[in-house]
Amino acid sequence: MSDAFARVLPWICPATERRTDASTLGRGVGLLLLVLWSVHYFTVSLRELGQSPGVLHLVHLVFHEAGHAITGVITGSRTLVVFMGSGMQVLVPLIVAVAQYWKRADGFAAAIGLWWAGHALLDVAPYIADARVLQLQLISGGTGREVEGHDWEYLLGEWHALSLDVQIAWWVALAARALMLVAFLWAAVNLIHDRSRPAPPP
Repeated sequence: MSDAFARVLPWICPATERRTDASTLGRGVGLLLLVLWSVHYFTVSLRELGQSPGVLHLVHLVFHEAGHAITGVITGSRTLVVFMGSGMQVLVPLIVAVAQYWKRADGFAAAIGLWWAGHALLDVAPYIADARVLQLQLISGGTGREVEGHDWEYLLGEWHALSLDVQIAWWVALAARALMLVAFLWAAVNLIHDRSRPAPPP
């Protein structure tokens, strides 16, 4: 192990005690299942993802709508209120990841939180790509064209970037998938390194 990696390792794997064999095995199986389930999200097109976002989209939607509601109470900025729908659905899992890292010194759990944030960000990408065509089905039951626009049609219009919707969505999706991949690697390093830690007290 290089000196540089040895210095960084405690930051990547902050825990000081080894977990039980059963706990480590359970985490390993859970991580494997999550990786296998996530393969689809690395290959699906944004159009297909927008049409069939999957069950986790419903979880993101709860925080998305909460972001609009909470921000609407504390600010009069329409742009911020609109943005914080997508913003909140990504911010909540990031808060979970930070809490797991700093409060519980659990690098593995923090990595899963980071994966959740990546998935939430990927969930936003089809919404951005739809800003001009307005074909996605919205929570209201209609498409953006039928209800006169949606969040990202408004935001990109305000930022004079509506013509860049597809390009921006592509970069957001790339960043989201990179986050998910980094999260998997981080979780795996924690699992592997866990076996070198001192055994927990009986």
